[in-house]
Amino acid sequence: MNINTIQAVYFIGAGGIGMSALVRYFLSKGKKVGGYDRTPSELTEKLITEGADIHYEENVSLIPEAFLHPETTLVVYTPAIPANHKELVYFQEHQFEIHKRAQVLGMLTQTEKGMCVAGTHGKTTTSTMAAFLMDHSHVGCNAFLGGISKNYQTNLLLSDKSDYVVIEADEFDRSFHWLTPYATVITATDSDHLDIYGTHEAYLESFRKYTSLIRPDGYLIIKEGLELKPDVQPGVTVYTYSTEKGDFHAENIRIDDGEIYFDYISPLGNITNVQLGVPVFVNIENGIAAMALAQIGGATTEEIKAAMPQFRGVDRRFDFKIKNSHIVFLSDYAHHPEEIRQSVSSIRKLYPTRKITAVFQPHLYTRTRDFYQDFAHSLSLLDEVILLDIYPAREAPIPGVSSQLIYDNLRPGIEKSMCSKEQIMEVLKNKKLDVLITLGAGDIDNYVPQIYELLKDSNTSVNFTDFKN
Repeated sequence: MNINTIQAVYFIGAGGIGMSALVRYFLSKGKKVGGYDRTPSELTEKLITEGADIHYEENVSLIPEAFLHPETTLVVYTPAIPANHKELVYFQEHQFEIHKRAQVLGMLTQTEKGMCVAGTHGKTTTSTMAAFLMDHSHVGCNAFLGGISKNYQTNLLLSDKSDYVVIEADEFDRSFHWLTPYATVITATDSDHLDIYGTHEAYLESFRKYTSLIRPDGYLIIKEGLELKPDVQPGVTVYTYSTEKGDFHAENIRIDDGEIYFDYISPLGNITNVQLGVPVFVNIENGIAAMALAQIGGATTEEIKAAMPQFRGVDRRFDFKIKNSHIVFLSDYAHHPEEIRQSVSSIRKLYPTRKITAVFQPHLYTRTRDFYQDFAHSLSLLDEVILLDIYPAREAPIPGVSSQLIYDNLRPGIEKSMCSKEQIMEVLKNKKLDVLITLGAGDIDNYVPQIYELLKDSNTSVNFTDFKN
């Protein structure tokens, strides 16, 4: 693929969060950009206003003329698209150059210094934070993010002065094997995507292979205590990190009036009294990894300390919508049992005496089938759970697999209920809520504005000061 000879880029699955960053990238390069997505969304509508030609019906006749020339058109697709998709089949039959999104990102890491973040969870927040820190330093960066940065209101950063590119390295469909990282963080290797990998051992093997792709002059920053045994090339520097131990870690952690401060310990230079911009406990660990990447990239300790409190987070990642003495409401993308455990634990540290209710929408039939007991265990850390139906995404239903599997395995005594997403507003209207969180990677986020309107003027929550006593 030669970027210079390509005149048009067509995206199949244009509205995905990762795909949309590439849509914006090619628009910035002056290319004609178009594509298909299954459903309209706020993001696809923004892409259209930015210049992309997007339609929502799987129909070859709707492909604009500008994208029908194999010699000048690149086709990019997401692995979530089925193999028999009519438009994808058309491009295959007519010998177009077709690449997965990850292949295109991989080409960028061969020409620029890839600062990548991999792992079962924590990727989006850590990579977005690292990009923010580097962008607020003299180094600068480009970035393709897996979420919408609340500082920038986009998932793409472009720089004409920096040869660094921050990328979220996705293990789904082994996508991250296309990358050639200069420096990479690995946050976690808890099993996921077993519909792709089959076994935990195969999942770990995929991460092992990923570590072998790091450039010989590069860096691996791996979470302390992972099962993963890295297989790096000679010359790669390996560091460890975690909240409390490792080459990079935190000391003197303080929670003061809803804010979190800590001292950052690093072989590349300590930073005292760091303030987290998004004060939830799990972000200490995410912040340590992000600061490590930024230091490796050349950001100074002064630049990092000044930027950290200004980080505003990522849409749907510990995304506080309401935060007052009567009601707290936040949205979180957590859709894996360990992510939910971390999310609930972080909220519990902030609000140890308040009643915490979650609305959870399971994501994928296969993930529910494989982890329903783990989901139930993590959700049982809550005071109340409202379960929605499974969001299928790319999957067909599996007989016997429903949210009932999780419901039946929640701890005895927990407040619990089930409803459809269409019923959720009515259910919430009839509850006295204290701290409410919506959890899931499906379309539960579509209901967040309505929930916000319901709760924004609330002053009727029960006083739960002694709830835990």
